[in-house]
Amino acid sequence: MLVQSSMGRSKSAHVVVLGNEKGGSGKSTIAMHVTIALLKAGQRVATVDLDSRQQSFTHYIDNRRSWAKRAHLNLELPEHYCVARGEGPKVDENEVIEFSAFAETIAIVEHSHDFVVIDTPGSDSYLMRLAHSMADTLITPLNDSFLDFDVLGTVDPSTYALTGTSLYSELVREARRQRRLVDQESTDWIAVRNRLSTLGSRNKRLLGEGLNELGRQLGFRCAEGFAERVIYREFFPRGLTAIDDLDEPTLGTRPSMSHVTARQEVQALLGSLKLPIDERGRRRAAARSEWFSVVDKPLEVHDVLE
Repeated sequence: MLVQSSMGRSKSAHVVVLGNEKGGSGKSTIAMHVTIALLKAGQRVATVDLDSRQQSFTHYIDNRRSWAKRAHLNLELPEHYCVARGEGPKVDENEVIEFSAFAETIAIVEHSHDFVVIDTPGSDSYLMRLAHSMADTLITPLNDSFLDFDVLGTVDPSTYALTGTSLYSELVREARRQRRLVDQESTDWIAVRNRLSTLGSRNKRLLGEGLNELGRQLGFRCAEGFAERVIYREFFPRGLTAIDDLDEPTLGTRPSMSHVTARQEVQALLGSLKLPIDERGRRRAAARSEWFSVVDKPLEVHDVLE
């Protein structure tokens, strides 16, 4: 674990990595919801986007900043960084540049924040492997289909029994092994079934059974993510999440039952992740919320007199 050796883990931020070699699995959406939930819990959060080409995570955060300014809202924002990919002709020189930029970013935030949330590109790369090797919590979102199941393992076409593991699974296995060699710590790996159908089906049941079996073999936990809802895509242009205030000034539209259901899904996923929330930060958030509820209340005459 190359970067890990420079980090004093006992006092360092908890590192949450979103990883999957396939794009379109919802990594950036989950990364944003995890980030905002942690901020709302009073945690100090830094975010890192390692996909300098797509920059979906970066754009999501930029959209949130712009919407907060335009709508005059007090929206939580993390301290954000985007690490550029090396673009030179020599692979070894690119890796040196990428390692230096990544290590510098981690050094800036590791002791001043409670959490670092890292979004990785949907392809195998040096930066992606670096992030996986230092993850305390690794979240792998999967679209709820056997097409995406293939990123973790293969199944028999007749019986749907597991027949093998994937290159990505082997990548994670090696990253976790390297992690244990460096600091004897383990990575909590969670496979998140994402873009779930709201209807039950045989395919959904078989996929769940296969994922649970593969989890027992490879050492990951399973959790349910978000259903296939239009509102998650509608959140992106304004940088909003399902756990922001469900009111018209924030959303820019009248809230619906879909917003409420989405919030319940997000809360369920966050509970499944079991992230180590610092209670002092939680108390700070509660105190800050109480303070805002007082100062936002219209002043009455007796308030001024007192």
